[in-house]
Amino acid sequence: MANKGPYYITTAIAYTSGKPHIGNSYEIVLADSIARFKRKDGYDVRFQTGTDEHGQKNEIKANEEGVTPKEFVDRIAGEIKAVCDCLNCSYDRFIRTTDEDHERQVQKMFKKMYDKGDIYKGYYEGLYCTPCESFWTESQLVDGKCPDCGREVKPAKEEAYFFKMSKYADRLIDYINTHPEFIQPVSRKNEMMNNFLLPGLQDLCVSRTSFKWGIPVTFDEKHVVYVWLDALSNYITGLGYDVDGNSDELYKKYWPADLHLIGKDIVRFHTIYWPIFLMSLGEPLPKTVFGHPWLLSGNGKMSKSKGNVIYADDAAKLFGVDAVRYFMIHEMPFDNDGVVSWELMTERINSDLANILGNLVNRTISMSNKYFGGVVENKGVTEAVDEDLKAVAVDTYNRAAKKMEDLHVADAITEIFVLFKRLNKYIDETEPWKLAKDEASKDRLATVLYNLCEGIVIGASLLWPYLPETAEKIAKQLNTELRDFDALDKFGLYPSGNKVTETPEILFARLDINDVNAEVEKIAQRQKAEAGVTEEPVKEEESTIEVTLQPEIEYDDFAKLQFVVGEIVKCEEVPKSKKLLCSQVKIGNQTKQIVSGIKQYYSAEEMVGKKVMVLLNLKPATLAGVVSEGMLLCAEDDKGNVILMTPEKDMPSGSSIC
Repeated sequence: MANKGPYYITTAIAYTSGKPHIGNSYEIVLADSIARFKRKDGYDVRFQTGTDEHGQKNEIKANEEGVTPKEFVDRIAGEIKAVCDCLNCSYDRFIRTTDEDHERQVQKMFKKMYDKGDIYKGYYEGLYCTPCESFWTESQLVDGKCPDCGREVKPAKEEAYFFKMSKYADRLIDYINTHPEFIQPVSRKNEMMNNFLLPGLQDLCVSRTSFKWGIPVTFDEKHVVYVWLDALSNYITGLGYDVDGNSDELYKKYWPADLHLIGKDIVRFHTIYWPIFLMSLGEPLPKTVFGHPWLLSGNGKMSKSKGNVIYADDAAKLFGVDAVRYFMIHEMPFDNDGVVSWELMTERINSDLANILGNLVNRTISMSNKYFGGVVENKGVTEAVDEDLKAVAVDTYNRAAKKMEDLHVADAITEIFVLFKRLNKYIDETEPWKLAKDEASKDRLATVLYNLCEGIVIGASLLWPYLPETAEKIAKQLNTELRDFDALDKFGLYPSGNKVTETPEILFARLDINDVNAEVEKIAQRQKAEAGVTEEPVKEEESTIEVTLQPEIEYDDFAKLQFVVGEIVKCEEVPKSKKLLCSQVKIGNQTKQIVSGIKQYYSAEEMVGKKVMVLLNLKPATLAGVVSEGMLLCAEDDKGNVILMTPEKDMPSGSSIC
């Protein structure tokens, strides 16, 4: 395969405050699938991830544990790296901001920026959020709290160095306007321009004196370099960048980065601070920064005390690594948040991996063994139905590659499963079991099984970036090798006369939700024990609620009401309202917007993923300026406690309530 040139992809580096849950781990799997696809497509790929380790939060946590900050971050960085390795991620470097080469270059960058006049000393007085390590003004707060995380802020004042952001603002605005590919999706670009750049940038605090766990400023050692100048620089220090011009060949080869893959919550730092830092250093800007959406829990906010945190390694032990990778990649839309739960993972594994893919491979190999002793030969007895199958197979790479080029990764894997579905349909169309009964159709039967094996190899080769272990197992069972992408436009490369394995391995077994729930309960109990939670049985009180009957209605009146099961796919607080949440509710093949006065009982985050009971045909109403197209059914006790009414068992959205 021809070398298409260098390709450099990075993730954001994970902050070492604790073990990442599955939503945090999504990014590394997404990046790995892109890196693997590019490698298979002929690019010389460099893939970097790592950990962000300095800052006040880690200094505080280390003190609480009675260890040094370095001992604390060593442990957490090890846990984060272990999760990356568990998920079979093929990074080239796992950088840590405590690495000596990184720290040395950050100090030199700071000095160069200072000498250039881009950094100056002053002092900062404002409201400080420790978890975000950010200063805010009173006007920037939301309900008196940090606008980023919603936590409490405290007054703080300290001497600090500042970076002159406004010096480069016009140049950055011009760059963004002339490079539409720089910030993706376009909604993130609009947010950065309208909310930050166009209103005017404030100078950025780039050093601190109130804690010591950081990279010392060489010419003023009571200061340590503040988090973003330290953390963001990893993308070039990890390539051997040198401020003095003696950069490593890796830097010369791979910079500027082709893709910074980051969460949507840190787009501002990567598309405003980072490019301005690079402009100050005189270095090129990355080609694309993609702010991906979040993978949110469908069972409320994750908390170990609740026992509902989904960790990637727990999921991998339960379902297998590739099953978890598939779910993460497939369930995340391009620019909307996805939902994760144990139930959803089980459903997806059964429907896609076991039924569509696993069943296809198993049936094909079993029939090859049953009818021909495992020998697969192309007898060239073709029919019209073969041509459609071949057309779908040889075009799958083009369709998937187009989706990958646009970073629609979930859509790319869907295109591959279009081929697997077409192969299953081909079995139904050709009916090999009927052909086997007629000796005159023996060569046609052989050709059908050959076409199935060939189509599976093409699909498996494309599947490798996303499910590498599964793709390799398929190739092994078919006694062949996965192909480079430049060979996937040809049908018929599977060696005629090849012999498949005698006993096909079950790639993905169907799961019983009861068995899954039993294992999930063990995980929940372990988490609660680790969090020090002891549960005592709750004594149920006999109901004393007095029920007042409303006037009777006719059955015909009741029959006018349409009750259905809905699934909340997105939920946001209604601005300027203390009571209202606005939910996007999937009901069958449509989505309705429903406003509910339950904000004091549910957060917007924990609403997402819930199956709810909906009054569907309620006349639309406008509440606090937002249109509501239905009603969520709730129950309220005599103490004013409110809960959503949900189905006892999992039911598809759109199911009628009768």
